[in-house]
Formats: sequence, C-alpha cells, structure tokens
Amino acid sequence: MAYFLYTALAGLALLLALLYTKNPYFLQDLNYAITAIKIGMRLSKYKKSKPFYSMLDCFLDKVSRQPHKKFLLFEDSCYTYSQADKESNKVARALSTHANLQEGDTVALFLGNEPWFVWAWLALAKLGCTASLLNNNIRSKSLLHCFSCCDAKVLVAGADLRGAVEEVLPTLKEQGIRVFLLTEHCDVDGIESLTDKIQQASDQPLSPQLRANIHIKSPALYIYTSGTTGLPKAAVINHERLWMATFLQSLAGVRSDDVIYIFLPLYHSSGFLMGLCGAINQGDSQHHKTSKHDYQSWFYDHRLTSLSLQRDNDRDHKVRLALGNGMRADAWAEFLQRFGDIRVCECYGATEGNMGFVNHIGKIGAIGKEHFLVKMTTPYALIRYDTEKEEPVKNSKGFCIEVPRGETGLLVAKIGARTPFVGYAKNKQQTQRKMLNDVFVKGDHYFNSGDLLRIDDEGFIYFQDRIGDTFRWKGENVATTEVADHLLMLDWVEEANVYGVKVPGHEGRIGMAAIKLNENMDFDGKAAYQHVKNYLPSYARPRFIRIQDDLVVTGTFKQMKVKLGEEGFNPSVIKDPLFYLEDNKGYVPMTPEIFSSIAEGKAKL
Repeated sequence: MAYFLYTALAGLALLLALLYTKNPYFLQDLNYAITAIKIGMRLSKYKKSKPFYSMLDCFLDKVSRQPHKKFLLFEDSCYTYSQADKESNKVARALSTHANLQEGDTVALFLGNEPWFVWAWLALAKLGCTASLLNNNIRSKSLLHCFSCCDAKVLVAGADLRGAVEEVLPTLKEQGIRVFLLTEHCDVDGIESLTDKIQQASDQPLSPQLRANIHIKSPALYIYTSGTTGLPKAAVINHERLWMATFLQSLAGVRSDDVIYIFLPLYHSSGFLMGLCGAINQGDSQHHKTSKHDYQSWFYDHRLTSLSLQRDNDRDHKVRLALGNGMRADAWAEFLQRFGDIRVCECYGATEGNMGFVNHIGKIGAIGKEHFLVKMTTPYALIRYDTEKEEPVKNSKGFCIEVPRGETGLLVAKIGARTPFVGYAKNKQQTQRKMLNDVFVKGDHYFNSGDLLRIDDEGFIYFQDRIGDTFRWKGENVATTEVADHLLMLDWVEEANVYGVKVPGHEGRIGMAAIKLNENMDFDGKAAYQHVKNYLPSYARPRFIRIQDDLVVTGTFKQMKVKLGEEGFNPSVIKDPLFYLEDNKGYVPMTPEIFSSIAEGKAKL
C-alpha cells in the first residue's frame, strides 16, 4: 500500500515539475482560475436571485453585519458603514421630496471626490434612479452635452462648481431642469439649495419597494468616455457590468481588512467601479484623494509611504498592493526598487468595453496575461491594422487577419450573450462605430477597442498605442475633434488638426495642434491661451501649436495624425512656426532650450 502511495506522490510531483517547466506561472494561473470560477458562480447567483441583489443590497448587508466598521476616510473625517447609510438616507429623502424623483429617473452628479458624491449615489440607488457621473472638469458646451445625452431631469452640483453651473443655467432653465447646489443657501434664480433640505430630512431606511423593478440589465450608471466624435459619450453601465467590474479587487487579492486609497476621480470607471464599488463588495475601507498634501500626510500617518517624496524610510510602510492601469515599465521598476515588495496588479479594460485583462502575475510592463478561462468566456483577437488608412487590413475574402504572436495588432472582442456591448446612451451611430462586423466570418460582431496591443510568447499582453482621434494624457482620454472644434472658434484659425505626441519620461501622449491660419491673419498666442483655458480642462489643452500653410490629408481627405505625431515638437526638426504653452503666460515661440528642458524632465507638463 505504501509503495503505491509513494509511486502516486512521485508521479504527481513529476507532473507538477513538467507543468512548471512548460509554464512557470502554473500555480499562479491555477489560483487565478479558482478565484475567477468563484466569481463566476457568485455572479450567476446574483443574476438568478429574486428580488434582484444589487450593489446597494451588498452595501446594506455590510451595514447590517459591520455597522461600526470604517467605511470612508476623507481629510480629517471618518464615516462608518452605518453613518454612510444614514447620510445617504437623508439625501434620498430630500431628493425624493423636493425633486420629486421616481424609479427610473436619471440624475446627473456634478461633484468632486468628497463624501457627498458617495451619499448622493447611494441615495439615488435607494430611490431606484440612475446616476450620471459628470466629469467635474467639463464646462459650457461639453457640460450641456453630457447632461442632456442621458435624459437627466435633475442636476446635483457641488458648491465649488457653482460658477460652472451658472454658465449653463439659462439653457437648463429653458429645458425645465431642476438644479440643486450642495449649499445651505442659494439666491440664484433657478438654483435650489440642497444641504439645508438634507439636514432637515429623516435618516430612517427607505422602502425597497422604491426600487422593486430594478433588474440586472437595468442601467445603473452613465460614465462618460471620450471618442472620435469630439464630445464625450455616455457609456451605459448596467448592473451586470457594475458587478463584473467590482470583482477586480477579488482577482487582485484585496482583503476585507484592507484600506483602499482611491486616488482617481469617482466619475471615472476605475475610481468608481473598481475602487468605490469594489471596496463595498469586499467590505473594506476606503480613503479618497483630496490634495497632494493630504495624500502625503495620510500615508505617513497610517505607517504607509508617499509616492511623491523621497525619504529614508520609504520602505517602512504597510502597503502590499497597488491596483490600476497605465503604469510605465520604467516607473514600475523604479517604484518597486524604491518601496520594496509591493504587488502591482496592472489591469486593462475600457469603460464601455466587453472584456478586460489582469496581470495577475505581476510581470513588469504588462497590462495583462492571457488565461484559458478568459479565452473561453470572452473570445478576442489582435487583428492587423493599417495606421495610415486607419482601418483593419482584410484578406482576399474580405475578412480581418489575426496577427502572429509577438506582433502588434488591434484588439477586438466578440460580442455575444456572455460578452454584450451595451453602447452609448442616445447615440446609436457611435455605438455602431465601435462595432466591427463580419470580422472572421459573415455575420459576426466584435467590439473595437481602439487599442493596439502585443502578446509575447509567454502570453503577457503589452499596450502599444491608441488609434483614431483619441489619445490619453494625465489619465484622461482627450478627444481630438472636440479640441479642434474649440480652436476653430478662434476667428483667425481656418483649419485645425489635433493629435498626441510622446514626451520622454511620460505616460501617454500630450496634446499638439497643427493649424492653418486664415488669409492675412496672424497667430495670437495670448488669445489662444485664454481661449483654451476658458473652454478646455488642463489635460486637453494643446501644449504645442504648429502653424502650417496647408494641413496634410490622406487620399480619402482624412487629416494625417500619425505622421505629425511621429514628427513631434523638436524645433530643430520642424521648420514650421512652433509654439509652446507656458503656464500663465500663453503660447510662446518654441526654442531648443525649451525642448531640452522638456526632454530632460526639467519642465513641468
């Protein structure tokens, strides 16, 4: 008997050794698979549950089980799960009474990262309403567009955003929109104070019947993403999609006793879905970004360490995990060398997309790793793409061509029952534009990610570039058409072509514009600066402007962006007049000295 036991153990050891030789990440892949299967079972259970079990119900369960546990830390304040529940009850009752909200209504939240944001979202969920998460950096035309494209009936804004609200108030009043400001008093006609009404409201629980008709396919949120049309698009996040995004913390290994520092804005899918909702799902605590000073002091107060100041005790901390996307390989390596053994879990996904990747191994520079479960549940491919023609390359039969391993290709993901693409609110045209049809066989449909990726021989996935009319800077997607439209408002600009250029030592691309001036008109650097400052958030303002006699276009009369992007902003190479946006001064002539300062990392961008 012992002989057979030893033989079996030896055989098992040999099998594991062979598996490890073939795949050194076997155990990590196995652990990932087990976690993913458990998540799949939970999600399947939620889909079948009646009544529907929402993220709000998950929060309320946590309130019941751990009422006195810390839920949210903000500046010098700390709120327990029970306190968060009661605060949101008061907001819900105030909005129900004074805004006359009904189940299914949409309310736009125009707030920064603060407790009011969380209370307001929970309140809307308790009323069976959908929250539209507006970027608190947008203004004027963009703000009105984002507000109207999701059919919101009410706008709730932070007190610090009063000026931005007043700018669009005449249009909101014409449309009969109720506008509430989180302040105790407001004397502006058309804007109602809300804080005073919240203070007078009861904090008692609300009836679940208020949200009785909500199901897993109901819209839970609208989160905005920039696209090729120029203006942001409202991605529809239903409850199923919300649940799926929250499980990322489980895949990354977050525990219920962890404290999560959310450094991203809550209007982003990463900050809201992965951060806030992920923390609720796990039952952990969360701290929200307020300022650089708060970020530094909070980390040291909690025996953690700031990521922005070099100190002798940089490794004297309790941080064990960093979760998110967009970290450069060089910054990643430097981060680990400086702060020690911290697990970095890089992930990839689009707000409106139907799939994503997780680098569960921690391979530096990779945005994810292929896994057989992902391939089974979410069919995807990297297809050959012509960056000059800005279209997929087709074979003789008219179908797309999958690139060999190791080559760069456009990521597409099959749209199906398990991997739906809901699209954008009130924008069927743009929803269709994000879909590729007849990709590999007649009648199939794929989501076009707009991203060029590469997969190596071990299955690690690397981000290469974005295509089309969008680039990413400072963690934000910048729509080139929107920026160009604002530049064309200047009466001396005839044509404008906006694109992103790479900067040494920086992630993503910074904005640059090639413009053609109207005949007999001159470039006005100060006026251009004042204009982009008034109409565009800081990350979207073109840092460089290039004056051209004629803008280059393709054979199909599309503006050339790839070639211009490759040429960059070196005044020694570019012979056209070139200008640089110097903070608080305007656009000044680009010089070799400025270029050197940027290339050496001395200039702040």
